[in-house]
Amino acid sequence: MEQTNKTVQLLLALTPLVVLIILLGLNLEIEFENDAFSVNQVILLFSALIAALLGLANGAKARFILDKVVLNIKDTKKAIFILLLIGALTGTWFLGGIVPAMVYYGLDFINIDFFLPTAVIISALVSLSTGSSWTTTATVGAALMILGNTLEFSAPMTAGAVISGAYFGDKLSPLSDTTNLAPAMSGTDLYTHIRYMLYTTIPSLLITLVLFTILGWNTTTNTMDAGTIESVQSALQEYFVITPWLFIVPIIVITLIAFKIDALMAIAAGILGGLIMALLFQFELMETMGNGSFPVFEAASRSIYGTMNVPIPNVAITEISNIELAELLGTSGMKGMLGTILLILSAMTFGGAMDAAGFLTIITKAIVSLARGTASLITSTLVACGVLNVTASDQYLAIVVPGRMFKDVYRERGLAPENLSRTLEDGGTVTSVLVPWNTCGVYQSETLNVATGEYFMYAFFNLISPLMTLVYAWFGIRIKRLNAKN
Repeated sequence: MEQTNKTVQLLLALTPLVVLIILLGLNLEIEFENDAFSVNQVILLFSALIAALLGLANGAKARFILDKVVLNIKDTKKAIFILLLIGALTGTWFLGGIVPAMVYYGLDFINIDFFLPTAVIISALVSLSTGSSWTTTATVGAALMILGNTLEFSAPMTAGAVISGAYFGDKLSPLSDTTNLAPAMSGTDLYTHIRYMLYTTIPSLLITLVLFTILGWNTTTNTMDAGTIESVQSALQEYFVITPWLFIVPIIVITLIAFKIDALMAIAAGILGGLIMALLFQFELMETMGNGSFPVFEAASRSIYGTMNVPIPNVAITEISNIELAELLGTSGMKGMLGTILLILSAMTFGGAMDAAGFLTIITKAIVSLARGTASLITSTLVACGVLNVTASDQYLAIVVPGRMFKDVYRERGLAPENLSRTLEDGGTVTSVLVPWNTCGVYQSETLNVATGEYFMYAFFNLISPLMTLVYAWFGIRIKRLNAKN
């Protein structure tokens, strides 16, 4: 009878998740259309309603469910502010010529045949320095996307390379919040956790670099020659003042974050730096953007307002090679982030309802019960992290909930806590960006302007990392026991 009741509870807990997946699957045809965000928001809210109603029928109090949803949404407030500031940052870095300068000099130094692995390495280095995949993709990631487009690589390929590098750094950097959270949940220390992650992370990165190298070599549609590159650079110089001085701003932002200055303050400094560079070097461009209809200072203020808040007016620029510089300038600012924010709020509503109804705990316990040996325990942890990324729509919950659930189980079975912390990172941190409605998936999709479903298959590092952990688990490689040497 007890087993029957557990089965009924599990089926009840899975119902909202099944509804969500089915509806999102039906919506797959329009996932990449302009109204995809609004459709997915409705689906998430409808699934949250199903979870809440089932929770009420199962004995949960309406007030408790509402409070949990509100608490879930409250936990995203910093992410929402970061999103708004990232929208402004991207706009001001375009207007200030910072991103165009990255593209200009990138065309000089990046070998076309090795562009994709180079994009991985650049993103990894910046992310290691800052501890933030979000900041990485919003800054150098934006430049690499344009550079990849210029070199005629598909946007999903470039996005996959940027995301792979960004999450390598996010996973290993001692400045990363998830890198600190995972060992805290498992009961080990930060640097033991980082050292133990190297065993699976370095091979995952090397395989990623090999795959992107092969992919780059086999993407032979590139017709860029020295003359074409020069014409693109000339077009950039025609509308922007290109100078190495522009790199002062990204260096300052990376330095601030590396010194553990709050991300909001560092991004705000980046916005201010972008505006200063625009006023110092791009005044003629801002005047041009006013189409001669406004006094020069009014035209400049309108340009600044536009880049920070709404899509700025396109400049009439002829298409050069495969770049349309008018589109290069057409950033969406903070307004462009509103759809992302609404999707995150909808996802948090669904996660809060699932949590309040007790469904997340039921699903996670069911996964734990399947773990018999060491390999199956690690596998169950990875699955639990993945399920939480899908159901709770947040990578932090995908680390915290399984961490709490599995911590004692690992110790009881004589496994050192770094086994758990490494698995939490491989299952929770890197896979979050692969879920379209997870906060990370939503953010990266909006920032890089590539749908999650499009870059998914190219996010090699994020796909390989959990698989590498599975290989280590099932072959008994680097599975540290309590009171045992590595």
